[in-house]
Order: sequence, then structure tokens, then C-alpha cells
Amino acid sequence: MIICKVVGHVWATKKEARLEGLKMMVVQEEDGPARKKTYVAADVVGAGIGERVLVVSGSTARGVFGGGDVPTDMAIVGIIDNLEKGCSGK
Repeated sequence: MIICKVVGHVWATKKEARLEGLKMMVVQEEDGPARKKTYVAADVVGAGIGERVLVVSGSTARGVFGGGDVPTDMAIVGIIDNLEKGCSGK
């Protein structure tokens, strides 16, 4: 899983039929290098812009849709209420 922040919506009037009805969101990695990666993820939990979310990728993301027939490789599967990071020991 990847911790991301929702930074936008995606609207596509023309798309592959199996994407119909899916809410697509733009998410950005919360941690990582200075230039954080940005992805488009199918939202199955109703996340909003500004929320921190849990994102899965690959076959795990396709499995969220019960069989893997949806052409997506990123899915938002949780909204983070609280996150505590332990000290690094330094």
C-alpha cells in the first residue's frame, strides 16, 4: 500500500466502457523523494480532495472490483483518519 494525498478529480467523458461509473481521483505520494509521484486511482471509498488515503496497485487494485476485469492499476481503498510515525532512532 502507498500513503497518498488526494489532489484532484479526473473527468473523462469518453472512456473504456468498464470504467463507466468509477470515480477517478488524482493522488500524490505522501512520502518519498522531493519530486513526489502522481497517479490516477479509482476511488471505491468516497475520498475527497485534501484527504490522506491508502492506495493499492497492480492486481490488488483490480481485485478490489471483484475479478480483475476493470482496466485500472491503482485504487483508493481507505481514508486515513490518523497516522503516527515512530522515531527513526537517530
